[in-house]
Amino acid sequence: MILPVYVYGQTVLKQPGRLVVSDEMEEIRKLVEQMWDTMYKSHGVGLAAHQIGQALKLFIVDTVQLNENEDNKGIKKVFINAEILREEGEIVSIEEGCLSFPDLRGKIERPSVVTIRYQDMDLMVHEETYDGFDARVIQHEYDHTLGTLFIEKFNPLKKRLLKSRLEKIKSGQVQADYPVKVSRR
Repeated sequence: MILPVYVYGQTVLKQPGRLVVSDEMEEIRKLVEQMWDTMYKSHGVGLAAHQIGQALKLFIVDTVQLNENEDNKGIKKVFINAEILREEGEIVSIEEGCLSFPDLRGKIERPSVVTIRYQDMDLMVHEETYDGFDARVIQHEYDHTLGTLFIEKFNPLKKRLLKSRLEKIKSGQVQADYPVKVSRR
């Protein structure tokens, strides 16, 4: 089932996520299925539970769908109760977008390598290191679980230039080719 993506202005996007516990895994499995459906319908490569209205430490990533490089196959994973342990490597500035900000993009500086500890759908703990685009997507989605939005990483000038566009999104004046949930004032 495809769920609406919560856009800028929804308070859940700014809330820190709570830990997922074992006794709710049946509901989490259903939620994750809906997240995959929603992410693919929205043409995304990642989606955090916050973006469908659930303030949980939960996100999904699929960079396999974009990968044309034989050297890097990409990843398709569910990250539960994730914690970034290290960010390292070269700081790279690349344009990012976010499903919660339709048609808004901006350059974001992020470290090129990330080491993350997380649980899978069986709540088994993993510690893995990612680089390149995979690391970038993981960092972006992980930020959502902290209640941090990608626009907070824009430089001050970019933030000022986008102020009126952000206000339009916040007030519900947004168009997307996927279902969205806007703030009602």
